[in-house]
Amino acid sequence: MLAAAFLLFPVHTSAAIPAGNPAAPEEEVDVKSIVLEHLNDSYWWHIGTFGGRSVSLWLPVIVRSSDGGWHCFSSRHLAGGASWEGFSIASDGKYEGKVVETLSDGSTVRPFDLSMTRTVTALLLNSVIVLMVILIPAGWYRRHKDVREQPKGFTAFMEMAIEGLQDDLIKPCVGENWKRFSPFLLTVFFFILVCNFMSLIPFFPGGVNVTGNIAVTFVLALASFLVINIFGGRAYWKDIFWPDVPVWLKVPVPFMPVIEFIGIFTKPFALMIRLFANMVGGHAAILCLVCIVFVTAGMGVAMNASMTVVSVLFTVFMNCLEVLVAFLQAYVFTMLSGVFIGLAQEGKKETKTKKTKK
Repeated sequence: MLAAAFLLFPVHTSAAIPAGNPAAPEEEVDVKSIVLEHLNDSYWWHIGTFGGRSVSLWLPVIVRSSDGGWHCFSSRHLAGGASWEGFSIASDGKYEGKVVETLSDGSTVRPFDLSMTRTVTALLLNSVIVLMVILIPAGWYRRHKDVREQPKGFTAFMEMAIEGLQDDLIKPCVGENWKRFSPFLLTVFFFILVCNFMSLIPFFPGGVNVTGNIAVTFVLALASFLVINIFGGRAYWKDIFWPDVPVWLKVPVPFMPVIEFIGIFTKPFALMIRLFANMVGGHAAILCLVCIVFVTAGMGVAMNASMTVVSVLFTVFMNCLEVLVAFLQAYVFTMLSGVFIGLAQEGKKETKTKKTKK
């Protein structure tokens, strides 16, 4: 697994250590660029280097130029700083790493970009895997309506996992309305789990840190935000705009209502940042540990050999830890979303109880 991870950045490591004298590299290994290259998005998917030949999956670039015309072409035409149909990838500035359009006056602007980047491609692939994980057990139950027949294999495993999540996570967090929100929470859990596990696979089609992209975690947090507030009960909104505190904290200056209103947005914001930061931090730590092997290449055989052993041991440990973190982050995101949904449903539960008593 560790050796396969080296394929993620063969250009940097081979360029740093010339073949003639391995102990005296011409230039230092740029650890920062290696880490950022793995974490940042790109318009092609580098698969690896085989026999000295770099193999990449060239993705389609779909952009709308300033004159209103649409352009679709392979990202191969933009590799190595090349330009195609007036478009190129910016090497520096605020649009660094993004497709820009060069106008007739020599200036560059950012076009409307709908390209299939590496993150988008991995996101679609992970979504297909999630659909398979969900639809395979569902298909078995549609074909076997006899409740006396027990599922086996993957379907049995998924039944155990879903029942465990519902009994130990969704029901306690959401409350009596858990059935209404169980499909959403289960989908969120398995989507994050699949994305996290796929990012730990160091070879194609894995290795893309989808949940380490803040745009992805933003959409996940936005979905939770909408579910929490759209289906919130009357008591939930009353506690926000007229909380049960002394009147002088509400009028004439609405001190507590303002704080409660801000809390509507801070909850999903915390979900977004927590998932994003944990996944980025873990991947960055693993890459930095691997880079120790190449950073110490010019410090002598003894130093390089000892630090290589340290690098391998710590990298294996961090990979094992990231497997645990991948599950925990999916669990925590789902749990907190369920807690926030349950708090928003408290008013509805109170109303239902009162009607039952009457």
